[in-house]
Amino acid sequence: MPIASEDVLVAYGDLAVKIGLNLRAGQRLLIIGPLANGGVSLDAAPLVRHIAASAYRAGAQLVEATWGDEALQLVRFNHAPRDSFGQYSAWFPKALVEHVEAGHAVLSVYANNPDQLKQQPPDLIGALQLATAQSVRPFRDLISRNATNWTVVAGAEAGWASKVFPNLPPVEQMARLWEAIIRLCRLDRPDPVAAWHEHLEALVWRRDFLNRKRYDALKYRGPGTELTLGLPAGHIWVSGQSTSRQGILFAPNVPTEEVFTMAHKDRVDGTVRSTKPLSYGGTLIEDFSLRFAEGRVVDMKAARGEHMLRQLIGTDEGGARLGEVALVPQNSPVAQSGLLFYNTLFDENAASHVALGSAYRFTIEGGETMTDEEFALAGGNRSAVHSDFMIGSAELDIDGVLPDGRSEPLMRRGEWAESVKK
Repeated sequence: MPIASEDVLVAYGDLAVKIGLNLRAGQRLLIIGPLANGGVSLDAAPLVRHIAASAYRAGAQLVEATWGDEALQLVRFNHAPRDSFGQYSAWFPKALVEHVEAGHAVLSVYANNPDQLKQQPPDLIGALQLATAQSVRPFRDLISRNATNWTVVAGAEAGWASKVFPNLPPVEQMARLWEAIIRLCRLDRPDPVAAWHEHLEALVWRRDFLNRKRYDALKYRGPGTELTLGLPAGHIWVSGQSTSRQGILFAPNVPTEEVFTMAHKDRVDGTVRSTKPLSYGGTLIEDFSLRFAEGRVVDMKAARGEHMLRQLIGTDEGGARLGEVALVPQNSPVAQSGLLFYNTLFDENAASHVALGSAYRFTIEGGETMTDEEFALAGGNRSAVHSDFMIGSAELDIDGVLPDGRSEPLMRRGEWAESVKK
């Protein structure tokens, strides 16, 4: 199976450790995959080994990885008792929480087929997703508080490559996907780490601009979209880097092109239409729209995967509300690639998006130390899920609503308005 060159994998490992995690000497590192899949895809093994080598060079005390196997997951769907899909690992969620509470780093590698479970019964997929979400909720809550340094990267996988490049011969699909990952992660630069420092600094300017504005709400207009999204008092716009409880500056996503904050859970009204498919639970939800009233989804429809969309929204009370809002211009490198990745890590960096489910505690002043009740009163959404979906396009306009009620252009036709450009 074709993979990236040895030199690229070395550079990618260093990028994940030095920029993504900013790993500190003495930390341990746990490498995981999508939680519902049980671990990192075996296709990502060469990349994981290079990440581990870079981590040890940075002074890691121990690097561990949990491995998953999509074929093994299909064995479960084909042979396990039908009433057993509400069960999840008894030890893994506890291990995640203990690892983070000890101040150690976590790195997720996404190398998975977005259509992996498309032939499986939706009710079983939903039961598995619900069991996963409920079991790992304490871990995700710690991540939402930046309790430690964490990051997400991606590695090419055969099923994913065939989805992105269906018209190419199989022998070429993996190579083309790796080419895209290399380019969009700036691994083709002479010094990728230096290139990332420059890129992250550019995102800081936009973050600071939005934080100075203190918008009360955002208004979206586009085909199928007419939405007013309230922002809580004290909300904080965040760009490519966050700071952990230990004071470590890290980049949660590689690549990243967004600036984001939290939506007010009770102040979202109107209709929003997706502009890219959402991969959820190994299935695709396509061409869908949601109608909100007082923050909650009150109606939905989808051309494909509506059953899974309803299960996602029905996970818990917070699954029907928004937790995150992110702005991404159409001139981002991911958007300009012209590729649909069917992978949130990449597609969310091609278009403005929102997320159903939990808000990140670090996107409101004092949120990391708030009680659950204080967070909810401030407008923060809590849920066992956090699922980004893309709503941006070259036809989307966004206005910022100032505290005095005046509106001003923020994005026009998917690009930053002139007054926002540096």
